[in-house]
Amino acid sequence: MAGTGNSLVIFVKEPRPGAVKTRLAAAVGPELAARLYRALAEIVLESTAPVPGEYERLVFFDPPDARLAVREWLPGVPLRAQGGGELGERLAAAFGRAFARGAKRVAIVGTDAPGLTRATVLRAFGALDEADIVLGPAEDGGYYLIALREPQPELLRGIDWSTPRVLGQTLERAASVRLTVRHLEPQRDVDTLADLRSVWPGIAPRLAGHSDLLLALERSLALAG
Repeated sequence: MAGTGNSLVIFVKEPRPGAVKTRLAAAVGPELAARLYRALAEIVLESTAPVPGEYERLVFFDPPDARLAVREWLPGVPLRAQGGGELGERLAAAFGRAFARGAKRVAIVGTDAPGLTRATVLRAFGALDEADIVLGPAEDGGYYLIALREPQPELLRGIDWSTPRVLGQTLERAASVRLTVRHLEPQRDVDTLADLRSVWPGIAPRLAGHSDLLLALERSLALAG
């Protein structure tokens, strides 16, 4: 555990074609969508790498049988299986496990928001000095980050995950149990071809080491007009 008591949990999926970026896959195909997912996850892992002493970082992977594949993909990264259940249950379990390790503040992020950085994570931890919950709103109605200073499993129940109602329902749940909330800057998740087009100027330079992926995505964007 980092000396600050801060812990960042990153949820990742094994980049299996057909199992990740399914909405984007409808436009570009499952193989290309999976390759983009893998690249975006690597971007988030790189951009959230902490300076020593800032926060501990843990990767929680899914599906549970993917440990060997994810270990090969991400050697040297501390890994834990997300476990079963719907997303709310997996988030609650991950928060519980991180707090049980001794963390005082825990943030959980996914890998869909390429604008997420170490500075974003540090702002979230700082905002917990004045709030019970910190949320990073996504432009699709969800959130790309949730941070807590103690477990709040009831906050994550009864949410219509993967819909535009996620953020609003979470705020309603927070109000119902009298938890204070702070917001970070909104960011865009990359779930569709339109999302990819919107963030393309920012992520294209970061795909320079994946020239074939870069060219394939550029072709897809051009063909879609």
